[in-house]
Amino acid sequence: MSKEARFWDKVAKKYAKSPIKNVEAYNQTMERTKAHLTKVDAVLEVGCGTGSTALLLAHSAKQITASDISGTMIKIATQKATEQQIENVSFVRSSALNEAMEPESFDVVLAFNLLHLLEDLPTTVHRMNTLLKTGGIFISKTVCLAEKGWHIRVIIRLMRIFGFAPYVGFLKAKELENLIAREGFEVLETGSYPASPPSRFIVARKK
Repeated sequence: MSKEARFWDKVAKKYAKSPIKNVEAYNQTMERTKAHLTKVDAVLEVGCGTGSTALLLAHSAKQITASDISGTMIKIATQKATEQQIENVSFVRSSALNEAMEPESFDVVLAFNLLHLLEDLPTTVHRMNTLLKTGGIFISKTVCLAEKGWHIRVIIRLMRIFGFAPYVGFLKAKELENLIAREGFEVLETGSYPASPPSRFIVARKK
């Protein structure tokens, strides 16, 4: 088990009980995401956490496969699905780079609040491209901490040293958009929900 998986296993129960910090921004994100989903879509969500978003989007897609590196997160998410009697969402313990998933298996790939937590971001975004059918949609929302003050870097690095935070990358919104474009996507829509620190919402189509 990786260090990152152990971290998320450790905080999973607390994470599950934490309220959404910015409900308005979350609702905006969900509204714009649903606008790009159809009832016939096969969807993959990478980094699904305890499953709340996948379950919320369940009625907007045909099937959702929701994955996370934390087994504890997946256990909590599966229990939620059972309690809500949602049958078209399956939860699997998996990393974003899981080679078991067949190329071109999905119409839509989702990655919410995930990309800034990945050390090899270009490889992961490229993998998302390979999992999508031609013309498929990649939807992500990523906090861009490089656009905040330097003190945020110091605080997070100290927290990571003492085991209170996972790896966190410091991204800029434009750099993230350019990276996604370089990995074979056409950027269709962007927005920041919330605006500060910018959590950049990006919708991109596989060329």
